[in-house]
Amino acid sequence: MRGVVRRYGGIVAVGGVDLVAPGGRITALIGPNGAGKSTLFDCLAGTVRPDAGRVLLGGRDVTAVAAHRRVRLGLARTFQQIAVFPTLSVADNVRVGAEQRGGRGAAERTERALGLLGLRGVADEPAGVQPTGVLRLVELARALAGEPRVLLLDEPAAGLDAAQTGRLVAVLRALAGRGMALLLVEHDAELVAELADAVYAMAQGRVVAAGPTAAVLADARVAEAWGGRP
Repeated sequence: MRGVVRRYGGIVAVGGVDLVAPGGRITALIGPNGAGKSTLFDCLAGTVRPDAGRVLLGGRDVTAVAAHRRVRLGLARTFQQIAVFPTLSVADNVRVGAEQRGGRGAAERTERALGLLGLRGVADEPAGVQPTGVLRLVELARALAGEPRVLLLDEPAAGLDAAQTGRLVAVLRALAGRGMALLLVEHDAELVAELADAVYAMAQGRVVAAGPTAAVLADARVAEAWGGRP
């Protein structure tokens, strides 16, 4: 995104943000609650139209492109609040993502995503009876079933136990290794330090620091904005 601005009345939720999430790398977006991270994600995903600035996907200007069309262009996202269809099976939830991508091979893409996230054992069970950690993985599998080039992850580790977090880290690293661009919002400083190649830190709708992970996490401005965290 270049110079993206989003206002709600007199409140500037995102105030002129430049951000790049390159292929083959994991980029983290950090900051306190209310910093503008979720609004920024909405602008990237197409559910919110910026008041100014541009959003580019693979060099193509998609600022005016609807969210469902961005999915077909290779962008997928997960949500801070888990969004699944509780009465559908785990497999059918994942299949939704495969079918949104369009084209043939939805069943094969669904099966690959279930295997990647270790969900084959619960594939036929209703999503609504699964614990939070499993539902996080279901949502990620649904996004991956569309075989995106760019993946937006909003607090993907929330509710995961240690084993599930380990699987998540391994999967995300493998995806980056295949050339996918990953941008994640995360509040866990240790996970950011372990996983991210680069970090953007936001406060009050603006980027206050950006660069390699260790340098940004050590920045005094980031500690101050992020509640004193390292």
